[in-house]
Amino acid sequence: MTTAQICIMIAIVLYMAIIVAVGVIYSKRNQNADDFYLGGRQLGPIVTAMSAEASDMSSWLLMGLPGVAYISGVADAAWTAIGLAIGTYLNWLFVAKRLRRYSEKVGNAITIPEFFKKRFRDDSNVLICIAAIVILVFFIPYTASGFAACGKLFSSLFGIDYIVAMMISALVIVSYTMLGGFLAASTTDLIQSVVMTIALVVVVGFGIRMAGGWDVVAANANEIPGYLSMTHMGNVVTKEVGAYGIITIISTMAWGLGYFGMPHILLRFMAIKDENKIALSRRIASVWVVISMAVAILIGIVGYSVSKAGSIAFFETPSDAERTVIALAQLLSENGVAFALIAGVILAGILACTMSTSDSQLLAASSAFSQNLLVDVIGCKISEKGKMIAARLTVIAIALISIFIARNPDSSVFSIVSFAWAGFGAAFGPVMLFSLFWRRTNRQGAIAGMAAGGAMVFIWKYLVRPLGGPWNIYELLPAFLVGCVVIALVSLTTKAPSQEIVKEFDEVAAGK
Repeated sequence: MTTAQICIMIAIVLYMAIIVAVGVIYSKRNQNADDFYLGGRQLGPIVTAMSAEASDMSSWLLMGLPGVAYISGVADAAWTAIGLAIGTYLNWLFVAKRLRRYSEKVGNAITIPEFFKKRFRDDSNVLICIAAIVILVFFIPYTASGFAACGKLFSSLFGIDYIVAMMISALVIVSYTMLGGFLAASTTDLIQSVVMTIALVVVVGFGIRMAGGWDVVAANANEIPGYLSMTHMGNVVTKEVGAYGIITIISTMAWGLGYFGMPHILLRFMAIKDENKIALSRRIASVWVVISMAVAILIGIVGYSVSKAGSIAFFETPSDAERTVIALAQLLSENGVAFALIAGVILAGILACTMSTSDSQLLAASSAFSQNLLVDVIGCKISEKGKMIAARLTVIAIALISIFIARNPDSSVFSIVSFAWAGFGAAFGPVMLFSLFWRRTNRQGAIAGMAAGGAMVFIWKYLVRPLGGPWNIYELLPAFLVGCVVIALVSLTTKAPSQEIVKEFDEVAAGK
């Protein structure tokens, strides 16, 4: 192992040790299931904002987005980022405060499925059961994709066997999540967002320097037809240009709809201590998201110029281009011990992206099984101490299943992320919005909408989208629209909500 690799290893191990220490510290604060799954609703505005965004971005921010920009230029990456930025802002603006208030009003709901159950007085438990199953179906493979990303990172850096590297990463994530629960996950997410920010700033600055300056970066990008256009796509390999039409733009921006249904993000809204601080959280989160995604896209464009200068390898496929930040960090590490340690922090940033998402997914999947299915649906009588033990055992069990799914080093990380994002957005997004803003929504409409939205994701992905042409639309958009239509139609054609439910809705809307 070279000196540079040793320095990188030291930085990453130190980072991991800090993260596990946070889990140990917060383990003493978990007295019941409410603390473990929602932190007792004690999050401050800064932790809430950065925890929500760090758990959202995953390794897509430092790998996927730069990779797309490197290969095809601005359009695809930028329209995706614009959609996500708009979705982030609207979610904070419309959903955050009302969900925080409503989830407490209905009887202190601590999970998204439990909120739906209590909001619609679903004594049959059908709604909570479907919601919990949706979380397990989409979050277990989503978590597996995070473990796989960690394994690939360590394997490529140090030549460690993929399985060993993946299991070590999973062990660290499971350790602090199992010990510290929601508070540990949220606090580490704040730390991870800082590391991610450092990585973005250092990489883009170093990349511009290695490319020969900003003028060289701009000149190289302008040489490729459509590379800097918002209505065309360039290609660094073929130098061909393709149109990026209005349908494609709308389909790409539809990524933003997913925010309304993401359990691990919505839980942050429910956990903030003071709903009056949500405006501050919204500003912090929105600014960080816009800047971080813009810098990530810039890294991809800069990375192309660095590779053209011969300093790093030239990437010919999107999957290879996802290694742009890794390649730049390894190049930085060749400039001495100090720079090698900084490179370690950058690579820890990639790890942070993945860990900040995986810990939240583990908690959401764990709560879906141990709290919603085991206690709420099956009706197991468990003490508070027993619930804590069940919660931690469930985290371990879900992690083991995820490790098994991620055992193949050639498994696709980002296709899983894209599909799971669509699944949550379509199954939960419409139900969440209608629950919060339409008083006529009833239990039957919520059940039908959740089932229809989730099913349409599969139907569109595997039956309709392969037809190509105008049907080649990201499955989240049609599935989300179908969910909305079904909720409205079924709610209007079935019995109206009880007076008790309507009164509760009106009180929440009035801020009571």
